[in-house]
Amino acid sequence: MNHFDIATDFVDRFVAATLAEDLGDPPRDVTSEAVIPADARFAGAMDSRDAIVVAGLPLAEAFFRALDPHIDMEILAGEGEAVPAGTDLMRVTGNARALLTAERSALNTVQHLSGIATLTRTYVDAIAGTGCILLDTRKTIPGLRLLEKYATRMGGATNHRMGLWDAAMIKDNHAAVAGSVGAATRRARDAGVERIIVEVDRIDQIDEAIAGGATHLLLDNMAPPVLRDAVTLVAGRIPTEASGGVRLDTIRAIAETGVTYVSVGRLTQSAPAADISLDFKEL
Repeated sequence: MNHFDIATDFVDRFVAATLAEDLGDPPRDVTSEAVIPADARFAGAMDSRDAIVVAGLPLAEAFFRALDPHIDMEILAGEGEAVPAGTDLMRVTGNARALLTAERSALNTVQHLSGIATLTRTYVDAIAGTGCILLDTRKTIPGLRLLEKYATRMGGATNHRMGLWDAAMIKDNHAAVAGSVGAATRRARDAGVERIIVEVDRIDQIDEAIAGGATHLLLDNMAPPVLRDAVTLVAGRIPTEASGGVRLDTIRAIAETGVTYVSVGRLTQSAPAADISLDFKEL
């Protein structure tokens, strides 16, 4: 895929904050300072011990270059590429202290993002051929949303809302305070909101939501037979999304009901880190 589309200023801030967290104040790597001569040079390879979908290598490069701007680096795998276990992802040669100091931050990032991309791809593959589109959610680690949603894209998902700012999502608590699904939806429409996602958990709320101005229906925790009835009732008027408790063993049956989308929180909530290492060799 090679679609690394994270803004440079965000990457710079993320790298600086992550390294600052690891290095302390004043910044220092006690171990490398004590053990490694200042002019020593090492070469090494980052490799995956798992079969993975790759995500985050440009971030790893940014970590290394932040501490050694003159590092020699070769990225060997593309973002979004599925690679087998044992694949070398990048090769680096540079100042040994810099490489060792940046190692953990670089690995943590690639392990986490590749884990998300890999899990996402399994869900995408599970609904292949149904025409249904996989969405992620806002269930992300605070401060990492931009990166985690990037990783789901590398796995083949489509991003849902990026935050509270880019669409209205009327959920049960909003409807309860407003008085009803219809009342909440009308208020959003009258406020000039263009994208109005409305959560419904009963069939009888669907027409009320659409009449109120919903542009997208979130069908919450509905079993496949109920989802089919909902899709039939909506009849293509607006997109439909199945959400709530979706698992790998249930997602295909849900997708086959005809919903436009299915959203899965566990893509970012529960993805295990990929097993990736950085093994150095003396020049």
